[in-house]
Amino acid sequence: QGVLSNISSITDLGGFDPVWLFLVVGGVMFILGFAGCIGALRENTFLLKFVSSFRNCAIPHLCSMPCCLFYWIKDQLYFFINNNIRAYRDDIDLQNLIDFTQEYWQCCGAFGADDWNLNIYFNCTDSNASRERCGVPFSCCTKDPA
Repeated sequence: QGVLSNISSITDLGGFDPVWLFLVVGGVMFILGFAGCIGALRENTFLLKFVSSFRNCAIPHLCSMPCCLFYWIKDQLYFFINNNIRAYRDDIDLQNLIDFTQEYWQCCGAFGADDWNLNIYFNCTDSNASRERCGVPFSCCTKDPA
């Protein structure tokens, strides 16, 4: 059984269910909307101050969230790529996916060609007897335009 035959191994979020995120965000939006609406209709200053103070606290956090999310996704992507580089020759589907990705984006590994030292077949050590030792897959090579 290959790595890509079970899609849950790729999409595993470590026990986190995204439904809970939608429930919490929806609940907070409902409470704020209800408090703002009732506060405006009844001219209730407490509810209006509650909505205003929540907004003032939430805006800085919401502005910093994309930056944190970018770095988290970048780290997860590098972790995913490096784990799959280790298993490059073990699964033909994974091998085809990595080859396609490297050819399409014209890249070699996550950080560079040195990432292929993680793979047992391309590892550049004296104990590696593979004929692909100290090499990279064909998809790392760029085509000569001539």
